[in-house]
Amino acid sequence: MRVGLEAFVMLATALFAVGLFGALSKRSAIMVLMSLELMANAVNILLVAASRYVTPATMDGWFFAVFSLVVSAAEIGLGLSLVLALYRKVRTAELDRLDTLKG
Repeated sequence: MRVGLEAFVMLATALFAVGLFGALSKRSAIMVLMSLELMANAVNILLVAASRYVTPATMDGWFFAVFSLVVSAAEIGLGLSLVLALYRKVRTAELDRLDTLKG
């Protein structure tokens, strides 16, 4: 039994939709960062699947996915450091209560 490209597209779409819902509906900054990471992983799945089914002789999708993972790791590290800095100042990680950045 062989899994087609459509199954990977559906999986990536579902993961991206769950990540988008989480990023728009959660109040905690940590949960928003986790949702953004889920969305990035959905894009990585789509890159690798498209590489496998469109151009199976090359590994272009794999390289793009690894590059995207490296950028996501740096983004999450920076995001967590910002959340920790804001938590030390305001004593909350809820995004609704962060008004210190307003003009």
